[in-house]
Amino acid sequence: MLQVRFLPPAAKFIKKLKDKKLKNLYKKAIDEICEDYTVGEEKTGDLNGVYGYDIYYNKTNYELAYTVERMGEEIIVVIMAGTRENFYDQLKRYLKG
Repeated sequence: MLQVRFLPPAAKFIKKLKDKKLKNLYKKAIDEICEDYTVGEEKTGDLNGVYGYDIYYNKTNYELAYTVERMGEEIIVVIMAGTRENFYDQLKRYLKG
């Protein structure tokens, strides 16, 4: 199984989650990504090399953005997690800054 590293925006969002079911959905998503990182949708343009994974829960769409670093053993880097609203704009700003 691949190693997972969380960048601050993702770690902060997941740590703040109070809803245990949603937190478990994120954990399940990360497990799926570790088994096969191509389960997410590969982004193009400004976000080339970034994968997006959709989580639909309680009538809300959540996103998980990650990349795969290939250094020796591959490492999944979870960049950001959050609700779909303005998610990709925030992700672009984070990656530029």
